[in-house]
Order: sequence, then C-alpha cells, then structure tokens
Amino acid sequence: MARSKTSSRDALLKLREHRRELDAREIALRDAAAAELGKVLIECGAELIEPSKLKALVSKALTLGIDPALARLSAAD
Repeated sequence: MARSKTSSRDALLKLREHRRELDAREIALRDAAAAELGKVLIECGAELIEPSKLKALVSKALTLGIDPALARLSAAD
C-alpha cells in the first residue's frame, strides 16, 4: 500500500499545532520560573521593595551586566 505524500498544507497545519504546543509549554515554564524567582526574592527580603523600583533595578543590572553591576554594588559597601 503506497503512502500518500504529505501536502504543504498538512505540514503547515502540523507546524502550527507544534507552535501552539510550544507556546503553551513556554507559558508553563515562565510561570514556574516566576515562582522560583519569587521564592528567591522572599528569601532575601526583596518583597519589601516597591515593584516598579525592583523592575528598574533588575533592568539596569541586566543592561550593565550582572557581574559589573555586582562589582559596583560591592564597591559601595
């Protein structure tokens, strides 16, 4: 029995379904990562920081680079 060749349309539909599955997996993994990071924030007392200031701090640290940012903060001790 000869197997029919997969059409481009079928391949596209399969690709879209795979993309939806990956998107759902990404959402679940982001939620898990957020929970892990939330625990870290609570462990170090960062829950007391205003959310907008914490976001600004992390954004600036990422822009500068984590190691250089830590070095600058350590120098301030």
